[in-house]
Amino acid sequence: MTGTALQQRPSSQNDSCVQAVAGRRIFDAQASAWMVKVFPGEYYVTKKPDEVLVTVLGSCVSACIRDPIARIGGMNHFMLPHHKSGNWGDDSRSTRFGNFAMEKLINELIKAGCDRSRMEIKVFGGGNVTDTSNAIGSENAAFVLRYLEAEGLRCAAQDLGGSLPRRIHYYPSTGRVVRKLLGVSDTYTVNREERDYGNKLLSQKTSGEIQLFGDSK
Repeated sequence: MTGTALQQRPSSQNDSCVQAVAGRRIFDAQASAWMVKVFPGEYYVTKKPDEVLVTVLGSCVSACIRDPIARIGGMNHFMLPHHKSGNWGDDSRSTRFGNFAMEKLINELIKAGCDRSRMEIKVFGGGNVTDTSNAIGSENAAFVLRYLEAEGLRCAAQDLGGSLPRRIHYYPSTGRVVRKLLGVSDTYTVNREERDYGNKLLSQKTSGEIQLFGDSK
């Protein structure tokens, strides 16, 4: 968004068209749209035609889901499929885990007026960009496809795997997705951010379903 006039406005859970709030909402005057950044462990549901949901994915996965008739859509961003024990400290039901992140997003969409049978689902991310041999990206990618199959939900489009991070711009009102693969030079930054996020989860005791972090981009 180089050369674009930006205006930051705090997110509000009282917004009449928003069911859940992501970390930062910035107005892009050139595009005449609000760019809503969705960080790990967050989800966002909107009815607004002038909102674009944005996220950067390394090993994480995001599901972009909408009802094309109701014109309501949302995005989540999860870091791990699930914890082996089913818990992470005292915050077991957290949208940082894929099993709860998917359940939460779908349920919030239904609450907002979406019909489950009409849901258009697109999934992105799951790259093996970290400096470990755990291939967590592949695990996340495999998980989200298994989840959709088990729930009887059709995947309309997917862009999963690889070794590079991605930037996703999702337009819930139309279903349009703009995916940009980031360069090798960005991989270290995304890897570091995901590692730092994981370390923060291990060292912090959280009480809510969503934990907000500042935008480092």
